[in-house]
Amino acid sequence: MSDAISAILNIAAYRFVEITDPPALVAAIGAACEARSLKGTVLVAGEGINLFLAGQPEDIHGFLDWLRADARFADIEAKFSESEGIPFGRLLVKHKREIITFRQDGIRPIRGRAPSVEPSTLKRWLDQGHDDVGREVVMVDTRNEQEIAHGSFAGALTLPIVKFTELGDALEAHRGELAGKTVVSFCTGGIRCEKAAIWMNEAGYGDVLQLEGGILGYFEKVGGAHYDGGCFVFDQRVALTPELAPIESVDPEQAPRS
Repeated sequence: MSDAISAILNIAAYRFVEITDPPALVAAIGAACEARSLKGTVLVAGEGINLFLAGQPEDIHGFLDWLRADARFADIEAKFSESEGIPFGRLLVKHKREIITFRQDGIRPIRGRAPSVEPSTLKRWLDQGHDDVGREVVMVDTRNEQEIAHGSFAGALTLPIVKFTELGDALEAHRGELAGKTVVSFCTGGIRCEKAAIWMNEAGYGDVLQLEGGILGYFEKVGGAHYDGGCFVFDQRVALTPELAPIESVDPEQAPRS
């Protein structure tokens, strides 16, 4: 990536953890972001936080240091990418019922994560055409049609959904074809595929894994092997290549919002 595309650092991160006083955390995060002139979106709920932020590198790292000083977020992992300018028009820090709306009763990631597969292991499985015990690997895209139009894993099961809340009904028609296979759910940064994997395991779809770090984590760790196209992101850059470079951009005031 050229020096010209290094002024702004972007991060995407989430953490499922119990938050007993979401409004207080909203206020604290808002103040920490404003003090560092960061822009983007931070969602806070009783189940955790979900954030997309951009700013000067030292300010982004300063914010992460501040956040990780809180024991609840000490191990939060961020996906990094660069851009020529800040791809958000404003800062929004908001309290919501869920940090990613799914509306499935009883799905509480704070009680325990779904099993996951690291990008390097997934690439090896896709290279060899099966997992380590010989089972066929099926990739399940948990994103919506708008995002999938920009790219997905080759041969992945993609669903005609507009909202994440529609995933459960859309998957039911494919239950038979997933039986007995190693199913790997994936999304942009990991938050949706984590909830989806928990739900699929509880709904009897077998041993479903989530892709650790999502598509962006896969790009960062192993590049674009077995992936066709780019990864849609909810900001001015619209979509990123496997090299984490913007494919196109729009006015930040017109950028899609998560």
